[in-house]
Amino acid sequence: MKLASIAAALAVAFAAPAYAAAPLAGTNAPGFFRIMLGDFEVTAISDGTVDLPMDKLLHQPAATTGKELARSWLNVPLETSVTGYLVNTGGKLVLIDTGAGNLFGPTLGKLLANLKASGYQPEQVDEIYITHLHPDHVGGLAANGKATFPNAVVRAEQHDTDFWLSQANLDQAPADSKGFFQGAMASVAPYASAQRLQPFNAGVELTPGIRANAGYGHTPGHTTYLVESKGKKLLLIGDLIHVGAVQFDHPEVTIGFDSDSKTAAAARLKTFQAVAKDGTLVGASHLAFPGLGHLRSAGKAFDWVPVNYTQLR
Repeated sequence: MKLASIAAALAVAFAAPAYAAAPLAGTNAPGFFRIMLGDFEVTAISDGTVDLPMDKLLHQPAATTGKELARSWLNVPLETSVTGYLVNTGGKLVLIDTGAGNLFGPTLGKLLANLKASGYQPEQVDEIYITHLHPDHVGGLAANGKATFPNAVVRAEQHDTDFWLSQANLDQAPADSKGFFQGAMASVAPYASAQRLQPFNAGVELTPGIRANAGYGHTPGHTTYLVESKGKKLLLIGDLIHVGAVQFDHPEVTIGFDSDSKTAAAARLKTFQAVAKDGTLVGASHLAFPGLGHLRSAGKAFDWVPVNYTQLR
C-alpha cells in the first residue's frame, strides 16, 4: 500500500465518531439481591444510601473514627446503606423494615421501587415486621397519609410502640428529637386506624419460620428476627451495628442514635458471639448493601465475611 493510501486510511479512522464518549450513565442497577434460605426466598431490598457524620455520631474520638474508616478506604461522612428484607415463606410474604420513605432526605426512599423491580408488588405483602420505629425503618410504611402496603398487617415490639407512639413522650422530647416521634406516628397511623397495627412482646414466633427476639438498647423495643427454614438460619439484626469498619473490631463503641448505649452494646456483643459460634447468616440494615454475611470471632473482635455472590437457578 502506498504511503498516501495509508495516511488517508488513518485520517478516516481518526475522524470516526468516538462512541465511548457517551454521557455518564450515573445510576446503578435496581437495588435487590436474592438468596434461598432452605425453602424460603429472601430478597435484600435497598432503600438507598445516606451520608452520615460518623466522626460525630460514634462515641469515640473523631480522629479515631477517621483512622479506622481510612483503614477500610472509607471517608467521613460515611455513605451508609439502608436495607429492608423481604421473606417469601411460601405461605406468606413478609417485609422486615420499610426504609425511610420521605422522612430522611432525597437519597433514600427507594425501597418501594426496588421491591417492584425485584418482581413483587406492595399489595402482595401480607405482614411487615419492624425492627424499631426510627424513621429510616418505618418511613416507607405510608405516603401522603395512606398505607403503602394496603393489605399488610404491621407488627412491632410493644416497648417500641409504647415509647414512640406516646403523645406524652413527644411533648417531653427535646426539639431535635421530636421528629423521630412524629415520623413514627405518621407512618403507622393508616395501619392503626384500620386495626392493622399489632404490637407483640419479644420472644414469640410471629409466623412459621420467623421468630422475634429482644435486641433492646438501640431503642426500648429494638427487635431482631430469626428466619429459619430446613435448618438454615438468617438473623436480621436491624441497627445492632451501623459501622462495620469500627464496630466489628470494637463492639463496645456505641452511636448517638442509641436510646440506651450500655444496653445496646451488650446486645450487640451477645448477638455477635452467638452467631459467630453457630454460623448463623446475618442481615444488617446499615452495612454495605446487601448487608448479608457471617461473623467469625477474632479474639475480642469479629471478622465480617460477606456472602458470596449467587445467581439463583
